[in-house]
Amino acid sequence: MKFRIGQAVDIHQLDESRPLILGGVKIDAPKGLVGHSDADVLVHAIGESILGALALGDLGKHFPDTDPAYKGINSMILLENIYRKMKDCHYRIGNIDATVLAEKPKLAPYILPMRQNIADCLCCSIDQVSIKATRGEKMGFIGRQEGMCATSICLLESEDEL
Repeated sequence: MKFRIGQAVDIHQLDESRPLILGGVKIDAPKGLVGHSDADVLVHAIGESILGALALGDLGKHFPDTDPAYKGINSMILLENIYRKMKDCHYRIGNIDATVLAEKPKLAPYILPMRQNIADCLCCSIDQVSIKATRGEKMGFIGRQEGMCATSICLLESEDEL
């Protein structure tokens, strides 16, 4: 079986005027992420890790922030589009391992629905999607609650016979 690995990092600023959406889940928080789309930093990192594994470039190449079609778009729609690109290349998800770096809020209660949303979107099992969260321990832009960051690594498996 043929495998491909991709990794990505995404970062967005926090602002009181925006809702917080992570993994397609709206989270009760005083600040949300700033971006051209809904700024779902977790979905962006996961999508970009898949694009990277396929050597197809980054999110900006496929969904430029200069295109009004993507203004305010739900990032899960972007991930669906990336899924179709992956299928067109004859790959499927082996597994995804992602981490959200956020000082607040506590994300543990939201992890399961985030995993399920991602798994559903990528037509894979929830046990193929790992999402973790960690804090900045009051250090740096994450610790000061100025922004959030997410990392993702994915393993893709070829659907073609070798």
